[in-house]
Amino acid sequence: METKIRKIVLAYSGGLDTSIMIPWLRENYGNPEIIAVAANVGQGGELIDLEQRALATGATKYYEVDLREEFARDYIFEGLKLGAKYENVYLLGTAFARPVIAKALVKIATQENADAIAHGCTGKGNDQVRFELGFKAFLPDAKVIAPWREWELKSRDDEIDYAEARGIKLTVSRETNYSKDKNLWHLSHEGLDLENPANAPKLDDILELAVTPENAPDTPTYVTLHFERGVPTALNDKELSPANLIKALNKVGGENGIGIVDMVENRLVGMKSRGVYETPGGAVLYKAAELLRTITLDKETQHFMDHVGIKFGEIVYNGQWFTPLREALSSFAATANENVCGDVKLKLYKGNVEPAGVTSSKSLYSEQIASFDTDDSFTHSDAAGFINLFGLPIKVRAELLEKLEVTER
Repeated sequence: METKIRKIVLAYSGGLDTSIMIPWLRENYGNPEIIAVAANVGQGGELIDLEQRALATGATKYYEVDLREEFARDYIFEGLKLGAKYENVYLLGTAFARPVIAKALVKIATQENADAIAHGCTGKGNDQVRFELGFKAFLPDAKVIAPWREWELKSRDDEIDYAEARGIKLTVSRETNYSKDKNLWHLSHEGLDLENPANAPKLDDILELAVTPENAPDTPTYVTLHFERGVPTALNDKELSPANLIKALNKVGGENGIGIVDMVENRLVGMKSRGVYETPGGAVLYKAAELLRTITLDKETQHFMDHVGIKFGEIVYNGQWFTPLREALSSFAATANENVCGDVKLKLYKGNVEPAGVTSSKSLYSEQIASFDTDDSFTHSDAAGFINLFGLPIKVRAELLEKLEVTER
């Protein structure tokens, strides 16, 4: 006989899904205590009145944990050091946030001696995997409740009907019911007209962090970022914490129409999904770090990092943060970025991030060697021997083909 569920820790956002999950869990699991946990990963105004709303819908306790600096420092910047993206476009905004939230949920579930952890992810999405793999890393035998995999509700309209029948106040309507995820790093939009890739996104209606490039200023904005060991530490000569630096770049990047992505991605569960992502600060940081690496990394490390970044992006996307391979790749990133220090100046203009100068005391770029002017440090005649050796396999093969052609005649 299954043990009675007395206490459930719920990952609570106050959105449509988790708003109705508190009464649903109480109705369907024998009226247990519901502990609502809101993780502050930089969603701003979405946290307003969250405690009152959670308690009003039946939660017995509410926690709000501030994870912003940990999120930026230990998760986002780990990906930044490798230029990690998913499918060469997505800057992993939601994916970076899930492991830090999962870790916090497990901590509270253990502290509260809860019988189960619940989340609001659908059975179609990636986040269910990300959360639950995170739970397993710290609480291997945790019981997980995912109402979307159990309940009779089939759509977001059904959820709204359920909420209205119980007098639950919602922050969305049927007409503006995009599925959104907002944090310090990004804002995603999915659903409604975006589900058909043939539809152009209504950017003027949906954008919140950024303006469209057409509505950006007609004059460029310049920013300078300082990096130490591959991590940004200052913006325009002002030292900032990781979270505050990202927040400041979101503002200036968003004002210039930076970081808007419309993509169809391959979800972990196998289906394709279309979404619009806003990552203004992230787009600026990724470009700056990429430029700095070009002058501070040797060729082989720089090229190998491109491969590692792809793999790291897949690992993060697939929810495998707490794995030996992710830890090993982060160790590589720390070593590879040891000399990635310096300043990067960027020009932000109508959706574009353009180089405006990069300097480093540890630069491997030699103007003397690279110059087309007279240079005593480079002997041009050395190139002939290099080409002969580098081209030896081509020469040998050509001689063989020539010999075979003569024989066949």
